[in-house]
Amino acid sequence: MARLIYSAITSLDGYIEDEEGRFDWAVPDQQVHAFINDLERPIGTYLYGRRMYETMVGWETDPTLAAQSDELADFAQMWQAADKIVYSRTLEKESTDRTRIERDFDPEAVRRLKATSAGSDLSVGGPDLAAHAFGAGLVDECHLFIAPIVVGGGKQSLPDNVRLPLELLYDRSFGNGMVHLRYRTRT
Repeated sequence: MARLIYSAITSLDGYIEDEEGRFDWAVPDQQVHAFINDLERPIGTYLYGRRMYETMVGWETDPTLAAQSDELADFAQMWQAADKIVYSRTLEKESTDRTRIERDFDPEAVRRLKATSAGSDLSVGGPDLAAHAFGAGLVDECHLFIAPIVVGGGKQSLPDNVRLPLELLYDRSFGNGMVHLRYRTRT
């Protein structure tokens, strides 16, 4: 059975973007991006809300991103090769290949997808959609990249009103001060 992984780059105080909606402080350096690429290789399907999908679409539509480094080119290639499911009631049409739009998040459909995705995992992107997955008991692992900054407010990386015991599987610190924490959910 495939794992559903929630991965986020977050400030030390738990935000994926600051109060102005910026996340430029979270951009990984080459070392961190190479590590992220290795974590992303098993992902066969990305689950996104509209905003996260619109943020990620550049990995297919903007060739200047991939041209910046070998790590970014590697990520763009992996992202383009994966399937994407976008949960949105407002998005009219997908902007990328291998993408489909679903109007509502259906936990049972995600369970079936996990059961039938042999050889590849799933990733849920964005804290709003992840809140639904956490609430339905679908998230198997959390990969949190803690950036060495306190931003004081913004969009939280983890949902309110979810209590979930975790088991630390791995931790790593990087030269730029970022820390990766990998947790398995314990149900």
